[in-house]
Amino acid sequence: MASSSANLWVLLGLGIAGILFMTKKLKRAVKADFGAFMERLQLLPPPQPAPPKAPHPLTGLSFAVSDVFNIEGHVTGFGNPDWSMTHEAATRTCPVVALLVDGGATCVGKTVVDDMALGVSGENMHYEAPTNPASPARMPGGASSGAAVAVAAKFTDFSLGIDTDGGVRVPAGYCGILGFRPSYGTVSLSGVVPVSGSLDTVGWFAKDPSVLRRVGHVLLQLPYAAPRNPRNIVIADDFFQLSKVSAERITQAVTKSIEKLYGRQGLKHEKLSDYISLKVPSLNAFNVKQLNGEGRASPIRLLANVMQMLKRHEFRQNHIEWINSAKPTLDPVISAQIPEVLDLIESDIEQCNAIRTELRSAINALLKDDGVLVVPTCDLPPKCGAKEIASEEFVIQTSCFTSLASMSGCCQVALPLGVHEKCPISLSLLARHGGDRFLLDTLQPIYASLQEQVDTAEKPKPSSKVVTPETSAEMAKEKGNQAFKDKQWQRAVGFYTEAIKLNGSNATYYSNRAAAYLEMGSFLQAETDCTQAIDLDKKSVKAYLRRGTSREMLGFYKDAMEDFRYALVLEPNNKRAAQTLDRLKKYFL
Repeated sequence: MASSSANLWVLLGLGIAGILFMTKKLKRAVKADFGAFMERLQLLPPPQPAPPKAPHPLTGLSFAVSDVFNIEGHVTGFGNPDWSMTHEAATRTCPVVALLVDGGATCVGKTVVDDMALGVSGENMHYEAPTNPASPARMPGGASSGAAVAVAAKFTDFSLGIDTDGGVRVPAGYCGILGFRPSYGTVSLSGVVPVSGSLDTVGWFAKDPSVLRRVGHVLLQLPYAAPRNPRNIVIADDFFQLSKVSAERITQAVTKSIEKLYGRQGLKHEKLSDYISLKVPSLNAFNVKQLNGEGRASPIRLLANVMQMLKRHEFRQNHIEWINSAKPTLDPVISAQIPEVLDLIESDIEQCNAIRTELRSAINALLKDDGVLVVPTCDLPPKCGAKEIASEEFVIQTSCFTSLASMSGCCQVALPLGVHEKCPISLSLLARHGGDRFLLDTLQPIYASLQEQVDTAEKPKPSSKVVTPETSAEMAKEKGNQAFKDKQWQRAVGFYTEAIKLNGSNATYYSNRAAAYLEMGSFLQAETDCTQAIDLDKKSVKAYLRRGTSREMLGFYKDAMEDFRYALVLEPNNKRAAQTLDRLKKYFL
């Protein structure tokens, strides 16, 4: 009887343990925000200006910020609960956040970062690592993990992160979205908790290149200029050899896209390590004794080591006083990166600065004003809980991909390029320091062309049935409609363009492409497409409405009113046309 009672208690204990275990699993599985957010809040934009002034450039967009950006009335957590408990709420919102809100966007929350924004994997012992929407069994990347997840999961249109040694680019790569690191010093870091002052930049994420570009124009405060095509595109072959993904597969996709857009002229391959070794003599002369005996390391790996040494040295200078006084609980992976003593002397710092200056000059000389360097963003994301993410080797390997832009201060954009073994693949484009506008403009067509290559590669083999051009055009249009619903405006434009190439006599394709152009802020292209649609179908109400909107945004108010009037002739009960026409009449008649 005693034995039976004991067995009963054992079974009961196992049952409770199983319930608790499953409850924990279910809680993680159904987490509504994928673990991206630290807190929800709302910063609303100002009212829209009255015509003829243009509406705010970021109207209708939502965004989140990594928990390193100060927002008035909120404590900045810096990825560590002890930091939150020992710091007061911010008394002022940092300028970059204020600039975006004034530009028409709505801030909806703060997102998770790695402990003290020092990690690169997305792991944080104090909070559950955000779930990677693109590959849930894989890490989301850090330091700005939550900001990337918020965009990848479509909780926000874009988000802000901090990129010191890849804090925006790596999560963008792991989560299969776009990530932009601007040229060093071009975006204000005021009101942002520093990691490493000489490496830190404010970066941003988006799924759509037009959104990435719009945000860039606001943050970089860029005046209008006509886009320029790249004349010099360099593929860094040796960097692709560092990745687990087939270098040939990626470079073939890039080559096909570039040749389709710009032709073969100007496309070349470079062994970048040899170029760096030749053009950055201070890197070769750096005190190799400080690099764990890696005197024979390649220039790429040497640069990664120097970047990590500099980052950790500056981090210690910024925060060691607080660490010594508050004695916070730090993630062991993070505490291992903080040197016990200042390990760089003044002459070492001067040599680091020389390396940066020489590297920036070398990249600028290689690319000039109209060149782009093509490199992999990062390797495939590691599995959640993998031992490798706790190793110094993982940090250095990741830094091999990211140190080029971090140390040179050049701008870089990460963009998705399909999947490999169910993991996102990411490619990066670099431009010279100060070439941010050029890079954002170049991204638009290259992104669309690369996605076409990915779609083609992933398409099933064609059946023996003959498909007419008209049917293929309709299929392309439906893909464009879906991309439009997903707010992937550039992809939508690509599909509608394909439909037009297959059947150029269908007004709907032009009208739909115009709608996508409107969302991207490309009003001239939208007006042109609407005019073509109207030439093909004089009764296309949508084309008149969209052309009217385009002309209003371009300042052609009388022409816009004519379009809205004609839309009302075709469809007298159209409320949109009537309301817009009445509004324009008040100001211009």
